[in-house]
Order: sequence, then structure tokens, then C-alpha cells
Amino acid sequence: MLTRVIAATSVFCLLLPGAVFAQGFTQGDKTLTLSGGGASDNEFVDNDFSFEGTISYFLTDGLELAFRQGLARNDVAGGDDEWSAASRVAVDYNFDLGRVWPFVGVSLGYIYGDGVADTWVAGPEAGVRVFVNDTTFILGAIEYEFFFDDSEDAEDKFDDGRFVYILGIGFRWQ
Repeated sequence: MLTRVIAATSVFCLLLPGAVFAQGFTQGDKTLTLSGGGASDNEFVDNDFSFEGTISYFLTDGLELAFRQGLARNDVAGGDDEWSAASRVAVDYNFDLGRVWPFVGVSLGYIYGDGVADTWVAGPEAGVRVFVNDTTFILGAIEYEFFFDDSEDAEDKFDDGRFVYILGIGFRWQ
């Protein structure tokens, strides 16, 4: 009897750390990711600030549907400050590599505000999430965005896009 208790306790002790520190996504998980950035001239007179929040839902263990809202402000020296925003939806497929979760996908949305021409935006994206514990991860991503006014215009505008780099922190819950 004592041998069985010791064996069961040993197995439990070996499996517990894996259960406590399990990382990754499963169907039904939700995430919140926050990222930001900024730039200033050498005299800190012309300043740009940006922030983006993403909320997502995992349709399966790998397929994720996300909504992103970005806000940017340009503090113009001697002029009116400008703001802009971007609202986008994305579909990403995530690959389970343990603590590391690379992903690829596409996004579609609309950019609007003072500092930009209001227009549609779309493009491919890729990135990686690295879990630091069971619920928290660091995100690094790159997007290629191109702008268009209507679906007929989209194919012609693909070559005139821009790259967007993202570094953020995210949280997972069920």
C-alpha cells in the first residue's frame, strides 16, 4: 500500500509542473494584447505617439479571429495636433510550438482621422507570441498594409503599401 501511495505521489509531482505551466491556446480562449510606440525629433518638439489594442477569440486551437483598434497622435510644433485611427479585423492561424506560438494571417479594416486620408486597408501579417507564464505572452509581429478606396482599386495598390512593426504584451483567459 505504501508503495502505491509513493508511486502515485511521485507521478503527481512529476505531472503538476507541466499542468501549472502549460502554455498555449485552446478553442474558446480569448486574448487582450496592448502595444504602443512613439517618436520625437531631437528637441522633443514634434512628437508622435501610437497605441493599439487587440481583442481576439480562438475559434479552434489554432484559428483566431481578432479585432484591432489603433490610435495615433501627432503633436505638431506650431500647428494643430493631428490624430488618426485604424479599426481592423484579422484572421490568423497559430502554430503550437510549446511556449512559442508563431502565426500567419490577413487583416482588413479602415483608417481614418486628421492625419490620413480615410481609406480601406488590408494585407498579410505574421508574428510570434512567446509565453512567459500560463496567461501572459510577449508579441512581436509585422504587417504589410496597402490602402485602397474600393475593391477594383485594391489589386493596383498592393505594391504601394507599408510595413508595420508591432511589439506588445498580451494576456490569455478562457
